[in-house]
Amino acid sequence: MLRTLLGALIASVLALSPQLQARDFGGHAHYVGGTVADLPSKSEGHIQTTDADTMLFVTHRGTMRVPYSEINLIEYGQRVSRRYAEAILISPLMMLSKKRTHFLTVGFSDAGGRQQAMIFEVSKSDIRTVLVTLEARTGRKVEFQDEEARKAGKG
Repeated sequence: MLRTLLGALIASVLALSPQLQARDFGGHAHYVGGTVADLPSKSEGHIQTTDADTMLFVTHRGTMRVPYSEINLIEYGQRVSRRYAEAILISPLMMLSKKRTHFLTVGFSDAGGRQQAMIFEVSKSDIRTVLVTLEARTGRKVEFQDEEARKAGKG
């Protein structure tokens, strides 16, 4: 009985391992779009930056790998949009609230030497860590779209 229980516990840990690794090692993100044909837009996953040589975007469908040495652009920006539909349906006070989204653009050269780009919406709690780590790993500075993005990205 102990052997069966131990086997079930080990199987559970192994089954959860990819999800735990993905969450522990990166920022939650949605792939918004770009030039990468193998990655469907609106893919949900995690940007992992702990590998010494490669940035990973891990989804339940697969993993996109980009060597840090091939990354030639890191850009960050925010969009501010008022939630009018919610304001009309819920309360006029909602007109005063704003939703900020955090967008990361990663430009890189693929194996064939062609320029590629990936645009991610990164969660607010993860964006600073992802930006700092990408700067450290690539040796490139983050380009900010405007002063508001610079303040949010620098903390």
